[in-house]
Amino acid sequence: MVSDEIMLKIENVSKIYKLGEIGGTTLRDELQRLGARIRKKEDPTKKIGSKNYNKGEKFKALDNISFEVKKGERIGIIGHNGAGKSTLLKLISRVTGPTEGNIYLNGRVASMLEVGTGFHPELTGRENIYMNGAILGMTKKEIDAKMEDIIEFSEVRQFIDTPVKRYSSGMYVKLAFSVAAHLDSEIMIMDEVLAVGDMAFQNKCLEKMKSVSEEDNKTILYVSHNMNTIRQLCDRVVVLNQGKIIFDGSAEEGIKYYLNEYKDDRFPVCYDLGNVKRFYGFGEKAKFLKFEINNKEKAIYDGNEKMSFSVTVFSCVDSKNACLLISIRDINDSRIGMFVTDSFVLKKNSTSVKSFDFDLSCLTYGKYKLRLSIAEIGNEENLIVYDNLGVDILLKLTDEYSAGYRWDHKYWGNVRLPRAKLK
Repeated sequence: MVSDEIMLKIENVSKIYKLGEIGGTTLRDELQRLGARIRKKEDPTKKIGSKNYNKGEKFKALDNISFEVKKGERIGIIGHNGAGKSTLLKLISRVTGPTEGNIYLNGRVASMLEVGTGFHPELTGRENIYMNGAILGMTKKEIDAKMEDIIEFSEVRQFIDTPVKRYSSGMYVKLAFSVAAHLDSEIMIMDEVLAVGDMAFQNKCLEKMKSVSEEDNKTILYVSHNMNTIRQLCDRVVVLNQGKIIFDGSAEEGIKYYLNEYKDDRFPVCYDLGNVKRFYGFGEKAKFLKFEINNKEKAIYDGNEKMSFSVTVFSCVDSKNACLLISIRDINDSRIGMFVTDSFVLKKNSTSVKSFDFDLSCLTYGKYKLRLSIAEIGNEENLIVYDNLGVDILLKLTDEYSAGYRWDHKYWGNVRLPRAKLK
């Protein structure tokens, strides 16, 4: 039995997947695999750099985890990519079931596991609001009473009677979050979806989640790699690593524990990006397959060195003016700056490898994260983003001194500007 104060109880839950079985991809991919096996060819759907799995080999995404969530708690779930965060939320949302253990829910769940979850692309925004409300067991009269608040908060009033398949990813997020925040549910689940929205809307969403938790006593489970939003919203943090809970406690202590996991041996030089989760609409015209640092065995540099790196991109379109956008963040996930590469050409239905050098002398010593985007530079120098990754490319600079004095970036900032000239 679960008491009224316990909204969620996870008891010895494990989730095991069988790799290489039908069901992990589309029917088209499986037919291509079958044809390749008959012809004794390599799997055409295999991601670059991915491991060959034997059919039936098992992968444990979650390993015997247990915890409880009380009414009104705001829980941050953090961990490195592949730690099991999204799998856990899917189990709680009943998208899939656990292999072992039990999950007890004490209320209705409104979830945003990715942009557009629960939306039918052919229905309008208004019709999707009614459909989501009906799924939660609300009557038309109850949904009508909240309709105006949902539309006003979403900032998509002009398009509310347009089929959502015509929405941008940002519009999807705004409407989906507004629906989840306003309809009658006792538990809200958010999985990194706010990363798509603009900064003003992110802040608006965080304030809304705080208010519904405090005023309506809603329970919130929030997954994010952005430690600042975790710090703003959550009062408790659960840290996952390789499917296990390695920390469960206060938000600040949990963030410190997680960030201390970035040891020197966690600065790899090669990242397989082909099977990384994309937000809605990204990766359809061009897609990152691989990121690799060329001039180091680990991504650890002196401050006066250049980082030589290459990206492998598959393009579905011709582009004469493509470029990379790389966002630089500190280890707390605060944005420091962005650099843009020289433009390059992409050919339709082909894979390209592009190499670049980046001068690191502008950064002070410390640990950093890089986030990748690939875009087309339009006629009016506007950017059309083709692929956008929430994956952290880790980087460390070891130069601790500048001009004979200690540069403490906690107080002076992470960017080292050019020295002012004496007249």
